[in-house]
Amino acid sequence: MDFSTTTTTTSTAANGYSSPRDSSIPSSFTKFNSALTAGLLNPMSPPPPPPAMLDKSRASPTLFEMMSSEAGSPVQIQNLALPSSSRTTNANRSHLVISAQDKQALAMQRISNLLMTRSPGNQFNDPASSDVKLTLSSKDGISITMCVHRQILVAHSRFFAVKLSDRWSKQQMAPSSSPYIVEISDCDDVEVYIETLMLMYCRDLRKKMMRQDVSRVLGILKVSAAIGFDAGVLSCLEYLEAAPWSEDEEHRIASLLSELHLENVGATEVLRRVSVEASQNNGSNDEVLLNLLHIVLEGKDEKARRDMKTLVSKMLRENSSGNDLRKESLYLACDGCLHKLKRQFLQAAESDLENVDQIARQADNLHWILDILIDRQIAEDFLVMWASLSELSDVHGKVPVVHRFEISRVTARIFVGIGKGQILTPKEVRCLLLRNWLTPFYDDFAWMKRASKGLDRYLVEDGLSNTILTLPLAWQQEFFLAWFDRFLNSNDCPNIQRGFEVWWRRAFWRRKEQSQEEPARLRNIASATDNS
Repeated sequence: MDFSTTTTTTSTAANGYSSPRDSSIPSSFTKFNSALTAGLLNPMSPPPPPPAMLDKSRASPTLFEMMSSEAGSPVQIQNLALPSSSRTTNANRSHLVISAQDKQALAMQRISNLLMTRSPGNQFNDPASSDVKLTLSSKDGISITMCVHRQILVAHSRFFAVKLSDRWSKQQMAPSSSPYIVEISDCDDVEVYIETLMLMYCRDLRKKMMRQDVSRVLGILKVSAAIGFDAGVLSCLEYLEAAPWSEDEEHRIASLLSELHLENVGATEVLRRVSVEASQNNGSNDEVLLNLLHIVLEGKDEKARRDMKTLVSKMLRENSSGNDLRKESLYLACDGCLHKLKRQFLQAAESDLENVDQIARQADNLHWILDILIDRQIAEDFLVMWASLSELSDVHGKVPVVHRFEISRVTARIFVGIGKGQILTPKEVRCLLLRNWLTPFYDDFAWMKRASKGLDRYLVEDGLSNTILTLPLAWQQEFFLAWFDRFLNSNDCPNIQRGFEVWWRRAFWRRKEQSQEEPARLRNIASATDNS
């Protein structure tokens, strides 16, 4: 086995000392001469060693350091600290250089270990029985020669079957018995190529594959496909079909299989895990998502329901532009929740409180579905439906507030949607919403603030203000005057003062400005008539 590679070595001092040309040495001798001139040192004393040679582990100061400290020069202390930093920097730089060079050496060490580790009876790289010397060279300068067997290569690889067939016959006719020499250059990864060749000598490829990871199997798959090693390709595909993947590995697998075009040898089975086209779809995306929606709506564990609502909403939001869930399917789920809500609410209004907790549950479900509809900009029909529920708003006060306030959360979400321009309906529908649900909303506002976690009071108040301000001015007056009276005579009424001020300016200031401008306009018309 021949190893030939080019390496570059960098010589450094064994003990890490600085060069005699270090710029810090003249500074040390200057300090020494200053101390000698001042009479602090014996003229026969040897000069201090270079700072780089000072022993860092020595805890007690030297005589020279103590006398330098007495001289009171802070620069001396700083200079004494410099060599340690310089030494650390030089060590780091040397480490970086060595690491870059060690990368090739480590690869050579792994290849050497790979070639030496073979089970008893395995003839891979056996010079005594081999008849082919195969040399593999990589682009980064690694070259490895190993002993292999023509019969095994030809039986397992279409590439080697073509390369060795004719030439082998001609060489066998020659009197020389030297092994046949094959060279393969520009290998992407020599180590992976060797592992692929070793698989040709294995009886149980599946067992051998179990010791690999996904990244290494992808490399073996690429080499196996290149040399026509069908058994290796199938073993790699079987491994990939059964092994778990990370998201990064998933992209690499899909990309490599698409590049190699292995659909006829089992790649389709692997891709069924991630590809809709490759998998047999037992139902449309709409059916699957609608089923998930119903499971969440009917779930028993409240904490799990909240977590899954967040998850499903996130998934739908990420693909809100796709045709994954039809509008009709969402409204079908909405109708089911609304039917249960109406039944339980009307029973509670008649003092039948059995299963009264279903009111809050179904109202919460409707709130969640409304969020999905608003995200997909298809909530207009929900607003029409909700505004028309006068049968519920008329008996709203007969149900205990602790059970009914969740319904007002749905109304509040509609106010926010209208106020942000997320729900666009005719003014008659908006007015009907306010006539039927504004008073119940006022009645439940105090409970909503206390019991609803995450309720943004100011967002809801702005939404209500903007909802009223979208109406004609005369209708605005009706709702703002009713709010003004309620705000002054009840506790915990929402504060929509900003909207009230906007209405006031629209109704009175601009009317006054228009009345002042009207006579001047009439005078201008009369003057123009006289002049004509």
